[in-house]
Amino acid sequence: MTFASIGIMASCLVIMGSFVLLALNLERNLDALMQENEFLAYVDEDMSDEQGMALGKDIAAIDNVAEYRYITREEARENFVSELEDDSLYSDLPASVLRGRFSIQVKDIDLLADTIAQVRSIAGIASISAALDVANGFITLRNVTVVIAMIMVVVLVVVSFFIISNAIKLATSGREGEIAIMKMVGATNAFVRWPFVVEGILLGVGSAILATLVQWGIYQLLTEAVNVYSHVKLVYIIPFQELVKPLVFTFGGIGLAVGVLGSLITINKFLKV
Repeated sequence: MTFASIGIMASCLVIMGSFVLLALNLERNLDALMQENEFLAYVDEDMSDEQGMALGKDIAAIDNVAEYRYITREEARENFVSELEDDSLYSDLPASVLRGRFSIQVKDIDLLADTIAQVRSIAGIASISAALDVANGFITLRNVTVVIAMIMVVVLVVVSFFIISNAIKLATSGREGEIAIMKMVGATNAFVRWPFVVEGILLGVGSAILATLVQWGIYQLLTEAVNVYSHVKLVYIIPFQELVKPLVFTFGGIGLAVGVLGSLITINKFLKV
């Protein structure tokens, strides 16, 4: 029963930890996306670069705009040609075939859609190019994962609490007579209680250690799989070294708290002699 309790509680911690680690990685990727996030606002093709630059004051007036930069037609042409493998074919491409555009970065990616709408409403802005679906996908996935992680934390802590309680209950069920005799000869409640509290602590800490090792193995396997199959580095995985300390403290704290509380609550009813 002791090994079963440790195994089941460790499984609960691993499931909970997996959701938390997923939420942390999504948050880190979303932060990176927010830092590097930008969208392009193209001006009307009949506008000169001077006229296009004049729209900058309207863009700067939008609250969520962190910074912006106007890209001239000549600069846009150079950027376009430099990205081609064989740029000699386009060496004579006139800059007039391209439009001037603004490169705009936002402060809060959650407000990206609203910011795009405000920029699009400016007279002289012809079109917008933005990875809005990617940003919205990250935001939705992050929010759903955070909610699931919070629910899983509560559910799994409750489940683990009952597992520890049942383990202590089984351990004490065969010793009710001994506890009663100890109480009748004057043993204090603390004297009777402490061995079971220590047992609960060992169950909790043992579960935390096992869960940390299993979580480390799973995380490393997933990290290697992402690095192997993700040829385009669109997803950043936080190194486990950055997460191990908070993970150990979290697993240890939950295991210790559940073990102690489960032991105390269970043993108290046997002390009423």
